[in-house]
Amino acid sequence: MHVVILMPLRDDWTSASELISQLDKALTGHPASFEILLVDDGSVEKGDPAAFSGPYWAVGRIRVLRLRRNLGHQRAIAVGLAYLEGNVPCDAVLVMDSDGEDTPDGVLQLLRAFTENQGAKVVFAERSRRSESLSFRCFYKCYKVTHRCLTGVSVRVGNFSILPAASLGTLVVVSETWNHYAAAVFRSKLPFTMVPIPRGHRIAGASQMNFVGLVSHGLSAISVFGDVVGVRLLITSIAASIVAGIGILIVVGERFFTDRAIPGWATSAAGALAIMIIQLISIAASFTFFVLSSRTNFGFIPCRDYSLFVAGTTDFYPHD
Repeated sequence: MHVVILMPLRDDWTSASELISQLDKALTGHPASFEILLVDDGSVEKGDPAAFSGPYWAVGRIRVLRLRRNLGHQRAIAVGLAYLEGNVPCDAVLVMDSDGEDTPDGVLQLLRAFTENQGAKVVFAERSRRSESLSFRCFYKCYKVTHRCLTGVSVRVGNFSILPAASLGTLVVVSETWNHYAAAVFRSKLPFTMVPIPRGHRIAGASQMNFVGLVSHGLSAISVFGDVVGVRLLITSIAASIVAGIGILIVVGERFFTDRAIPGWATSAAGALAIMIIQLISIAASFTFFVLSSRTNFGFIPCRDYSLFVAGTTDFYPHD
């Protein structure tokens, strides 16, 4: 079995070099053969091939795929997957971060689970423990609840995973892969399983992810299920309109068909409910048109469009 390890990075050359050394030690003796594709996502600092000179015993090749501009983590993964599908024959692709938070021990666990499933399923690392701050974990919990309510899908995994070549061929024609890799796997209904793997710690430097980036990342995941979100919000708007309409009918009935006194606030409430109904109907109409248009749009297809962003490739090990 030949496995390509895909690592997107931006200026994390020190961490990537150390991580590959640790990986090589952990994978030595494994029956599979390995090579590594580093997707250089518009790094300001250029990687030094001397830092990746080895020698390596399990890793047979380290290749750098240079992008013309910074695309972000998820889109760098999408470009890397499309490049592999078109240029590098392999049996499986293992996607992991290059900063050390995805560990060599975790790689061994993914490989073991992949073999146990006869290479027929995508295997994700389900995070059994997170190493971030308390505030991050609180915001992340809120995001998970929001994601579940809007999409009906629970958030339990990240990018750390291994996928068979057959699944790779599917993902590179799924336009949602351009926005979020893991969500695209779920959306495309590929068979998958999960194994609990704790998250590690960065090897060097500080994370470049900020609050805005985290929110953007979360919205990208939700956008993959845009039509599902639209339908759910449409149903919610209709249900709320019905409830508001019932409230108005009650106030009108009390006013014209009974002799009971109606407090002044009830009339104001009826007016507010009427305004709410108009707004909800407008929202429902907008979501209807959004869902219909999203089903006819033909967006970015990774295997067709990825080459627009590729500047070239360089072999770090062995050297060109």
